[in-house]
Amino acid sequence: MKLRHNKKRNTALIFETLSRELTKAIVNKDSENKNKIISIIKEHFKKGTTLATELELYKGILQSRNMDSLTAEKVIFESKKQYDDLDKEKIFNEQSNLIKKINKELSTEVFSNFVPNYKNLATLYQIFNSELAPKNKVLLENEIVGYMSDKQTIREEKKQVPSDKLVMKTFVSNFNEVYSKTLCTEQQELLNKYITSFVDNGIELKLFLNEEIGRLKEVIGESLATRSAKDDYPALEKTKKVLKAIDGFRERQIDTAMVEKILKIQNLASEITK
Repeated sequence: MKLRHNKKRNTALIFETLSRELTKAIVNKDSENKNKIISIIKEHFKKGTTLATELELYKGILQSRNMDSLTAEKVIFESKKQYDDLDKEKIFNEQSNLIKKINKELSTEVFSNFVPNYKNLATLYQIFNSELAPKNKVLLENEIVGYMSDKQTIREEKKQVPSDKLVMKTFVSNFNEVYSKTLCTEQQELLNKYITSFVDNGIELKLFLNEEIGRLKEVIGESLATRSAKDDYPALEKTKKVLKAIDGFRERQIDTAMVEKILKIQNLASEITK
């Protein structure tokens, strides 16, 4: 079943491609591009904009997992009702301004970024926007219901690593020579929460960091407790400094520098727990 999908008119897909571009800028330490992307996201996806409202409808479905089929169908039904109430002309105009800004200030290559959940975003776009034949509509909605209720898919996704080779290469280059060549699950989640923090005022990021900082402190603390006086003294002192840095995170304002430090500590914690 092949239906038309215009990726430049898929608000959620545009947001995801910008997110990937921001990740590249962060790991490349490209402050100029990073600031441009943050400015674009804040301007076009700030609370109250039609695109922000539309994006939430996509996220509301794709972030709903491990549901029974009936509940998933109800979520899709209510989301479609809310989508139908949106001003489509306003969406089109806001998208046009956003696309123009990306092309002018960043690059048309932004739209070529790899997006892991492209298929689901395209399917939702078709469900929301297309005048589908009843059979095609049911088939597409069944795909999304399956995604929302499939526990196996969730387990597989947790094992996935980003497929964008550029992101992986620059991450390894810029953060630490001894990093593994994949981002662990916690690092992926931190980057995603940081990127979306420009839309939801950092609510999800703060909630995530509250738990993640506690987890990191526990992992690093246990590592320190198992060391003895015979261990390498510099290594012991470095571990103590890491713990001190973790304690200080709760008092700091969240910024890129803090995120980069936590990414490094997450990598350390991942090595310790292997």
